[in-house]
Amino acid sequence: MPREFIKSRIPAIVRLGILSGAIVLVGCAEDEHADLQAYVDEVINRQKPYLEPLPEFTPYPVYVYESSDLRDPFERSAFIEQQAEVAIEGGGIRPPERDTKEPLEEFPLDSLRMVGTLEQSATIWALIKDSIGSIHRVKTGNYIGKNYGKIISISEREVELLEIVPNGLGAYIERPATIALSESSAGL
Repeated sequence: MPREFIKSRIPAIVRLGILSGAIVLVGCAEDEHADLQAYVDEVINRQKPYLEPLPEFTPYPVYVYESSDLRDPFERSAFIEQQAEVAIEGGGIRPPERDTKEPLEEFPLDSLRMVGTLEQSATIWALIKDSIGSIHRVKTGNYIGKNYGKIISISEREVELLEIVPNGLGAYIERPATIALSESSAGL
């Protein structure tokens, strides 16, 4: 009889153990999240900050741009046309008309450097170095640079020339220019 008694009682003990374990777990779980729930409730109940409403938008007055009575900025004005005709009719200065260009006319003036001078048979020659590195011998009357620069004098320190450049009105003007002796070659 004691065996039957134990067998009939084990399932009840197991049931009681499972039930008491579940109660303990539920009780612990509620205590574990109580502080989190309190924080969530506090955040929800906080007072919302007051935001001022956006200022009211006032539309700008409508402006209609009419350019029918103004001159076109992309066309030459009558005054400029008149000045160009006067400059051309007056003969003015023109680039020289030559069949062949000299070698140094292929280079912009700022890419040329004077590196020295030579005197041969009472003629003074300037030694000009181009941007490629070649050295050219030039004398008074030669042309250099892209703006029809004609050499008018040569000294030991510089080459003076006169360029012919457009004036923006359809004509040309003369502009003096110089090429000074390069500092790196002054000690040679």
